[in-house]
Order: sequence, then structure tokens, then C-alpha cells
Amino acid sequence: MGKSQENDALPKNKPSTEQDISDELDLRIKKYLRGEGANLEVLKDKKLKGQLAVKEELYGKSAKAAAKAEKWLMPSEGGYLEAEGMEKTWRIKQEAIAREVDISSSRNQYDIILPELGPYTLDFTSSGRYMAVGGRKGHLGIVDMINLSLIREFQVRETVRDVVFLHNELFFAAAQKKYLYIYSREGTELHCLKEHGPVLRLQFLENHFLLATINKFGQLRYQDVTMGTMVSNFRTGLGRTNVMQVNPFNGVVSLGHSGGTVTMWKPASSAPLVKMLCHHGPVSALAFHSNGHLMATAGKDKKVKLWDLRKFEVLQTLPGHANTLDFSQKGFLACGNGSLIQVLRDVSDTQNYSKYMTHSMVKGYQIGKLVFRPYEDVLGIGHSMGWSSILIPGAGEPNFDSWVANPFETSKQRREKEIRSLLDKLPPETIMLDPSKIGTVKPTKKEKPTKQEKEVEIEAAVEAAKGIKLKNKTKGRNKPGKRVQKKQEAIARVKRPYLEQKSQEEENISRKKQKTSEGVELPKSLQRFARKKASS
Repeated sequence: MGKSQENDALPKNKPSTEQDISDELDLRIKKYLRGEGANLEVLKDKKLKGQLAVKEELYGKSAKAAAKAEKWLMPSEGGYLEAEGMEKTWRIKQEAIAREVDISSSRNQYDIILPELGPYTLDFTSSGRYMAVGGRKGHLGIVDMINLSLIREFQVRETVRDVVFLHNELFFAAAQKKYLYIYSREGTELHCLKEHGPVLRLQFLENHFLLATINKFGQLRYQDVTMGTMVSNFRTGLGRTNVMQVNPFNGVVSLGHSGGTVTMWKPASSAPLVKMLCHHGPVSALAFHSNGHLMATAGKDKKVKLWDLRKFEVLQTLPGHANTLDFSQKGFLACGNGSLIQVLRDVSDTQNYSKYMTHSMVKGYQIGKLVFRPYEDVLGIGHSMGWSSILIPGAGEPNFDSWVANPFETSKQRREKEIRSLLDKLPPETIMLDPSKIGTVKPTKKEKPTKQEKEVEIEAAVEAAKGIKLKNKTKGRNKPGKRVQKKQEAIARVKRPYLEQKSQEEENISRKKQKTSEGVELPKSLQRFARKKASS
């Protein structure tokens, strides 16, 4: 067993001279170039040649900037497990990994056993610095994951079904027995949102500041946490469900139902955007890749399916059952069922997932939720006896952007980020399946041509048909009568689509008139107000 780095082609030693630095940058630039440059000497069009030359120059500049950013701004490189010889990566245990990693990484392997308060559910902040835990028996707490210290814990003395952080670690929501509550970091109850009812699952949309909930009556609600207003309230009409996930790419909320269907919702529409049959049984888990184009579903039919959301097609079907699914930042898929955890990895970047790691909990521990910690190779596990954490090499993004998520941000930076995110808040109407359409011009419908325009078009087509020169045929087949007949057939062939269209329009108009004349039969109490037909 060994740990390897992703960029094996790049030199691993620190460059000592300017020549070494330039050679290393050249290697990195090749990685970001869009293939070989076009051969512009062949082109004769001077304008096109100039435009392509400018584009090629821009491509080179962007590749150089990306290489410099990778070299100086992204010093860390992601690793992964690499098997030697006949060894399999999924046979490597956590004990073997703990012996090879440094002390700070080995601290991320732990088990918190609280059997009287479980099962537990977990949630991390976007930076991975803080973790919220919620026990079914009413235990709530916030943990600082860097120094593994408990910030606050308290007992609400009623059932807790789910917890989720809001825009930062200062506020989190808890779905309790009757109502939805929002607490501060110190454990103070700030709001009791009774209109949501007995909530089963929670999701927070960071870019829109919307808290989405699904209750046990199958009602989906969106609430704006900045203004406190209820944005939308829908009845799904598909019964109770506790499978809910938000697509990080476009903000669309997806629900898994007992009929095997997955529905996708946005706050501006009372009907689902997409309703797709994914399994021949109830959907038990749902997860989205960070790129938004890949969805994983698990059903009671003992199948885990990977879907391409651009075509809504199945990419891969894997055997096995899962109660919980989660994608990491690097695309690893964690599946949990009973006391067994499987981590799948796309080795060749072809959406073909295979087994990467496995981990077995103590017999009797029932896994409730799996969550990857952002920017760390750590998988958080909420189970019936408490919560645990294991190491998954290569799962997290090795470099963080302090403008997006900073695990070491100060209180001043947090306040500035909160103000900036409020100014950049997106309205609920921007949630759609394809967010790239935002800012584009909506295509206008083609206007129907008028009667005069149609007549002019027919006349032009007839004149064109008359002007066609017929080929000279052999003796006996070139008679004037046959030539006139062929010209008439050509003119009729040109007129036929226009005549068919005209007859179709007349037929539609007559059908509409017939419907309006027949009407719907009125109830007896209103028949006396109906207009009587003229007697012949």
C-alpha cells in the first residue's frame, strides 16, 4: 500500500534555478492548452486569419495564467490510495492508513459513542470548519473540527429528525417533533416556524438564502431566511417522503418517492420540473455531484444508479442497497447500508465507478447518514450509537479559496463575507434546470405569414417551376403533349404543400366552431339561462 500524487509527470523536487522553474511551468502550461495551435499559414482570408491569431494568443495567455496559479496559489496536491501487485485498495483498513499518515490527519479518525441519544444526523459548514450534530432523542451540538472542541451542546427534550447550517456557523435549523426551530451558535432559540409543520428533511440553498423543508404530509416549503417570508408552499401529491437533496449547480430541490420516482422542484412552479421513474420500488437515497450533471439514486430494488442529468439517462447500474448516499468534492461516492460503508471512485473520468474503499462499523451499528467533510479527506458517519469519522484519501479538494470558503476566517472576515453574500443574493426565480439561460434573449415566436404573403410565395414557386428546362428525351418520349403534362405535374407538386396547409387550417377552424356551438351541457339549475336555438 502506498500513497501517490496525481501529477506524476511534474517534477516533485523544489526547483533550484530559474531554468528549472521555467521547465516546470512549461509542463504545467501543456496541461492547460487546448491542443495544438491551428496552422494559420494555410488560410487566405486575412480577416479570419487575424481573428484566429488573436484567439490563439488568448488561449496561450489563459493557459500560462492557470499554470502560474496552480504553481504558486495551489501548493497542495491531492493524493489517493494506490495498490501494489495483487493488493486491492478496498482491502486496506483504517488502521493501516492511520499508521502511514501524520498526527494531525490521524486525529480525524474517532468514534463518539452516545447510545442513549442516537441515531445521529450530521451537517458541515461550506468551509468544513464546524459540524452540527443532532440526536434523535433531542441532543443538539456544534463541534469545531480543527481543534475537535465542543462549542455548545444542549438538550431540547423532543425528537430531532434533521439539522442543517444556514449561511454560516452562527445559525442552524433543527427539524423537531412538531415544528421547525432555528438556533444560534450559543444554543439560544431564535425562531419557531410553526407553518412548516412536522418537518422530516431540511436543505439550505446558500446562493438564494432559502430554507427548503418537506414535512410528513408531503408539503414542500421554501422560506427566505433574510426577510422571513414564505416564498412558496406546494403539495407534492406523491405522499410522505424523507429523501430530499438540493443540486448545488442550479439550486433545484429533488425528492425521492415511494413509487420509485424522483421529482425536481423550483419555488416558482407548483408542478415538478422533472418527474422521472428511477427504480421499481421506493427511492431510499439521493445525491448530486458537485458539477450538477451527475445524480446517484438508490432504491429498495437493491440497485444504485448513476444518471446523466443532461440527457436524463442511466450511465451505470450497480448492485446493492444504500440508505444514504453522498458525493465528495472530488467525485467519490459513499454508500451506507446497515453497518457497511462502500466508497466508489471514477478512476478513468468516464463516469464508470468502481469500488475504492470499504469500512465496516461495529456489528449492530446502523448507519443513518454519511457526509463528506469539505476540503478534507474525511467522511463523517452518523449512526445509531453516535457519530464517527474515517479517512478517505483523495476525497476532498486539497486547496481552498479564501473568498469562497475559508476554514480559518476571522470574525471580521465572516461579517464581510455575510454582507457580500447578501448583496449577491439571487432571487428565487433564477432557480432553473439550466442556469446558463439566465441573461440570454428569449427567442420570439415566428409570426404567421399573411394571406397576401402566401399568395406571393405560391406565385414565385409556380414561376420557378415553369422556368425549369426539361431534358431532351429519345424519339417518341419528347412529344409536346408529354412536355406540357410534365410541366403541369411540376406546378401541382409545388402547390401541394400550400393547399394541404390551407385545408388543415380550414379543418381546424371548423372543428373549433363546432366545439363552441355544441358547448358543454349545463346543469338543470342553469339551463333556463341558456340561449335557445332558433326554430326552423
